[in-house]
Amino acid sequence: MASISKDIPLDADADTVWTALRDVGNAHRIFSPVLTDCRLDPDDIRVVTFANGLVVHERIVDVDDDARRLAYTVLDGPFAHHHATFVVAAGPDGTSVLSWVSDVLPHDAAPMVEDLMDQGALAAQRSLGCGAKLES
Repeated sequence: MASISKDIPLDADADTVWTALRDVGNAHRIFSPVLTDCRLDPDDIRVVTFANGLVVHERIVDVDDDARRLAYTVLDGPFAHHHATFVVAAGPDGTSVLSWVSDVLPHDAAPMVEDLMDQGALAAQRSLGCGAKLES
């Protein structure tokens, strides 16, 4: 299994980032232009549309306000398994770090997922503010 981790430094404070991230039906607001649409269907199934036209269904596993942690799993696409988490941590001087981890099978799907995560990280930095370079 491939495990891909990104630590995304943001100028926005942790509460602001968490408020945006926990709004799971509007992920396209944070991750535009990588995501062009997002909606939340019954049973916590999020349907996201990528700029390349790919539509993916994700089950929202957990939204933990105390830990500022969001977990989801991808239900379709080229995966035998795809589970991901976001955790928002407070940084110095009102900044924050968004940690994103994806576990993926098959292993050869990892480069595609990592590329999308890199694009998503840059989109999050544009929408939520960035004063530092993306760290992998």
